[in-house]
Amino acid sequence: QVHLVESGGGLVHPGGSLRLSCAATGNVYGINDMGWYRQVPGKQRELVATITVGGITNTAASVKGRFTISRDNDNYTATLQMNSLKPEDTAVYYCNADLFGSDYPFGYREYWGQGVLVTVSS
Repeated sequence: QVHLVESGGGLVHPGGSLRLSCAATGNVYGINDMGWYRQVPGKQRELVATITVGGITNTAASVKGRFTISRDNDNYTATLQMNSLKPEDTAVYYCNADLFGSDYPFGYREYWGQGVLVTVSS
């Protein structure tokens, strides 16, 4: 089966940094767009940043200049480098990918990771 596996969450002080990683596991044939989203309890999931297979990025205004998304197409991974973290960045962060894998033979479909908690607090 194909999964998106996230890692790197945790507790950090305001102004600190964290790096989230996402790896596609299983029989993956290809990935188009990848992205990171976040969700706070009681609120809708929101886009943080996305990146195309060609490396074109789209970053939410709230994190622009502080967060950077990147990817490794050969290894089917994506990372989110988060700097100058603020308490309002506290959320569960989810990896997302438009992916073609062995468990869905009809083509590309959307996958989500299980989410990692990022807590920014003093």
